[in-house]
Amino acid sequence: MSVNHYENFPVASILLPSALRPAVAAIYAFARSADDLADEGDQPPQERLAALAAYEAALDRIDRGEPAQDPMFAALAKVVAEYRLPLQPLRDLLSAFRQDVVTPRYADFAGLLDYCRRSANPVGLLMLHLYGAAEPRNVAQSDAICSALQLINFWQDVAIDWGKDRIYLPQEDMQRFHVSEADIAGRRDTPAWRQLMAFEVERARAMMLAGAPLAARLPGRIGWELRLVVQGGLRILERIEATDYDVYRRRPKLGKADWLLMAWRSLWMTS
Repeated sequence: MSVNHYENFPVASILLPSALRPAVAAIYAFARSADDLADEGDQPPQERLAALAAYEAALDRIDRGEPAQDPMFAALAKVVAEYRLPLQPLRDLLSAFRQDVVTPRYADFAGLLDYCRRSANPVGLLMLHLYGAAEPRNVAQSDAICSALQLINFWQDVAIDWGKDRIYLPQEDMQRFHVSEADIAGRRDTPAWRQLMAFEVERARAMMLAGAPLAARLPGRIGWELRLVVQGGLRILERIEATDYDVYRRRPKLGKADWLLMAWRSLWMTS
């Protein structure tokens, strides 16, 4: 799974119950390999879309209860059956990956959020299903956390995404703050750029904080896992601010000291 989109996905975390790790690994394998079909290599768009269509067909076979020949899909089918997972979140992921192939720009924030709804939110929803906690309030707050994480990944990866001819910053926001594609191409760290990024950082932070009560409310390991995810996203935003929004030359990332700080802050999270 590409670091751009899912670096906070809780794979084999020490906080995950050992019984759930095979299920999480099966979901991760599906999502990572499908994401790679959309993102990696030099295949033309039509080949990428055809490969993703084959994944969709494999989900159809799981839905019909047909045996899977591919080991990855066989493992996924077992997890879907054991935990009674809905297939729609997996289909939503494929929809987002197809969109990555054909949609390199987003006109407005609403369109970007719709992408996040399919590229990020399904991960949180599936985790809630694994824990038997997929009730409406939990899902809504999980969606807020996952969409915020996706946005945070976009803000820290502006330069990386530009190398793929993608801009996830909404065009309406770029126009509002007078930032052009030429500015991004030239890595121009201008006052206008810093104002735009400050606006986007605050929007992502507000969304993360809106979902954060879920982490404090869920009991046991899933709660602690989610607390660290929330604190990790918030810490990346602080790192972006610490660079004065120059993500072109200094991609914000977490170090050992950050993890200690995140753990300390997680202890004091309340609902």
